[in-house]
Amino acid sequence: MTAPDAKADLRLYLQNARDALLWKLEGLSEYDIRRPLTPTGTNLLGLVKHVAGVELGYLGEVFGRPSGEPLPWLEEDAEPNADMWATADESREFVVELYHRAWAHSDATIDALDLDTPGKVPWWPEGRNEVTLHRAVVNLIGETHRHAGHADIVRELVDGDVGLRQGGDNMASHDPAWWEDYRSRLERAARDADRETAPRS
Repeated sequence: MTAPDAKADLRLYLQNARDALLWKLEGLSEYDIRRPLTPTGTNLLGLVKHVAGVELGYLGEVFGRPSGEPLPWLEEDAEPNADMWATADESREFVVELYHRAWAHSDATIDALDLDTPGKVPWWPEGRNEVTLHRAVVNLIGETHRHAGHADIVRELVDGDVGLRQGGDNMASHDPAWWEDYRSRLERAARDADRETAPRS
């Protein structure tokens, strides 16, 4: 595979993950994109904010190409997890536009550098923090898809909306009764398995 083909493949999988993550915000209120739906506070807009910073790090700072974007939530004196949620004055538009600028900066890095260009990840342990552009992009693809998966689950908890992509949800059925029966079967199977493995008295 030639380098341009490899770059095109990497860009395709990265963009698919980006689009999936942003799609999960569509049609929701300010409250619903921000509200924490897990004990650790996972929320939709926070996921986008986090991944924007991740992109700017891996495909900017790591290769000596800082974006110039101010990211105060990533400074050393920022409170823990400040990149995982949006404050009331950080609007949806602000976070989404930041993410779009991060895309553009990352894509420019991919276009400008060879895939074997070396970089250094300052937040990884010394001695294990040297990467190539290829490895950094693969890492970013994994990170973005992981958080898109989080967004899938959070969005389902918000309003029941599910699916892989807009217009192609890849779900087994659209019938709520089918899903209720399916979920009940899984619950029974879980209880049966638990009984089978419970210690005998």
